[in-house]
Amino acid sequence: MNYQELADKIKIWAQELGFQKVGICDVDLSEHEAELQKWLDAGYHGEMDWMARHGMMRARPDELLPGTIRVISARMNYLPPEAQFASNLSDTTQAYISRYALGRDYHKLVRNQLKRLGQRIEEEVGQFGYRPFVDSAPILERPLAQKAGLGWTGKHSLILDKECGSWFFLGELLIELPLPIDTPSEDACGKCKACITSCPTSAIISEGVVDARRCISYLTIEFDGVIPEEFRKPMGNRIYGCDDCQLVCPWNRFSDITEQSDFHRRSSLTNADLVQLFLWDEATFLKNMEGSAIRRIGHIQWMRNLSIAMGNAPFSPRIIDALRARAGIHDVLDVHIDWAIEQQLGQESIAGTDTKQQRLIRIVEKGLPRDA
Repeated sequence: MNYQELADKIKIWAQELGFQKVGICDVDLSEHEAELQKWLDAGYHGEMDWMARHGMMRARPDELLPGTIRVISARMNYLPPEAQFASNLSDTTQAYISRYALGRDYHKLVRNQLKRLGQRIEEEVGQFGYRPFVDSAPILERPLAQKAGLGWTGKHSLILDKECGSWFFLGELLIELPLPIDTPSEDACGKCKACITSCPTSAIISEGVVDARRCISYLTIEFDGVIPEEFRKPMGNRIYGCDDCQLVCPWNRFSDITEQSDFHRRSSLTNADLVQLFLWDEATFLKNMEGSAIRRIGHIQWMRNLSIAMGNAPFSPRIIDALRARAGIHDVLDVHIDWAIEQQLGQESIAGTDTKQQRLIRIVEKGLPRDA
């Protein structure tokens, strides 16, 4: 079999399935094992116990699928049209939701397309072992993506590509075929540290190292407890995830808008008024978030995040009334409601946002991605 010819066909098939770029690498991630263990030992994974549960399996893809000798790493763009970065961040009465979560949950779509890619390869070569993964297994997807030539690991720890920045999802197809491997990507961040200096909570503690316990994405999505007070003000109006480190990255000026309509902003989030979203009952939340990645955090955590944003918003009797209307539902939620009411009553007007957020808005307005 001509494996180079097969690899070339795979890349064409992948593009036909909606992937913008694919690369192929071997399974050796041994050089990352010590770094991973150090990160876990420092507790930077917070309460994400699943990060440590499988030990070094994350750096050993062949333990996930015995017989694996290659990984096909694929990327799919997700930046929606009319992303409204600056307007959402500057209007603190509106909720800011990470752009990857505005549309449908990407896990199923990307995994299905990877599965179809595996089936297409099988039609060509006959039955063989393969398995698709999209955040669904203990695997170091970013080092694999870099080895496969999809981009380098930026100082914010995300994969960056000169052609498209970082607004894309990653997925992997583990295979048993000895395909030729691609050239790994080289770092092109240079001396730029915009992502580090712009992080609202200083979660990027060193180049490429993120302390999840300080990260707004972790706090609003993965963490379901009481958010420490030191992070509540810096969270601003970010209620699900945070894009700040990507927004300031110069490479993201070259990003393309997604071709997947499933990743466009859903209608229920067109009007992201904090009070309106906060007053959704659980049934409304579940209905409006059907098929969304946001649904998995649950209604209580949704309201917890919104209550912090409402505490950071300009003084409004409407906000205070809404907060009081939801008091007594849940102990964790009550802690944040009480804090938000105190912020509202103690500051009859909050004059805008923190300095970092104001600077971020200016940067975004000057360097928005094409058509965003």
